[in-house]
Amino acid sequence: MARLYVLLFLVQVVLAVCALISCLSAEDGQVKALPRLVWVLVILFFPLVGSIAWFVAGRERPTGVTASGGPAAPARRPIAPDDDPDFLASLDERSRTEDRERLQRWEDDLRRREEELRRRPDDRDRPEV
Repeated sequence: MARLYVLLFLVQVVLAVCALISCLSAEDGQVKALPRLVWVLVILFFPLVGSIAWFVAGRERPTGVTASGGPAAPARRPIAPDDDPDFLASLDERSRTEDRERLQRWEDDLRRREEELRRRPDDRDRPEV
């Protein structure tokens, strides 16, 4: 029986700690019904009831849950650049363009060097002195 009381006490403490963390990390617009300081005091002085009250009535529901508890349409979040297909396509196109330009410069340089070698007198045709 004592083990059950210890277990219930630990559950209450964990629930209170989670409620405090949730209350203290919530944005100002997410705290409902009472000011944040009052919620913290309610959670500290009445850990079990205060924690349950915070999770039920003290905070806004996440945007992914409706009032009936079912999933809502996902909120439109900003897309990170590495997840944005348009951005990735533009990087790919820019890379291909730079590669083409680099290849063109190399080919031009190679042609220029070949022309220089053709214009240079051949060392083999000269008589040795």
